[in-house]
Amino acid sequence: MSEQHTYRVIVRGTWDGLTDEARERLLAEAADHAMASMRFTEEGSLSYEPAPLKHFSMRYVVVSDAADGEEMAAAIAEDRAETTLRGLGYGFRGLRSTVTDLDTMKVNRKPASRR
Repeated sequence: MSEQHTYRVIVRGTWDGLTDEARERLLAEAADHAMASMRFTEEGSLSYEPAPLKHFSMRYVVVSDAADGEEMAAAIAEDRAETTLRGLGYGFRGLRSTVTDLDTMKVNRKPASRR
């Protein structure tokens, strides 16, 4: 069995071709998707600013084979984002991802004398 790594992936994109109904829904739900609601989850956490209603981000936790690397984690997260956004009827373009491998992330701890 392959070693599994846990990745945190931020998928960013731009709203595109939103219908009037989709735009109204996004604006009505904006408070539920503000910066304070950002969490990394398997299902994804959508956040955006209502003014201007231009860009969005989605945060994911992806667990996949370490051998597949960050590129696969990004592809999985972008696929999840596309599926979610299309399911909600939201137009988008330009998805791009930033990936952090939590299993290889270096943690810098301050010496006890500096706390």
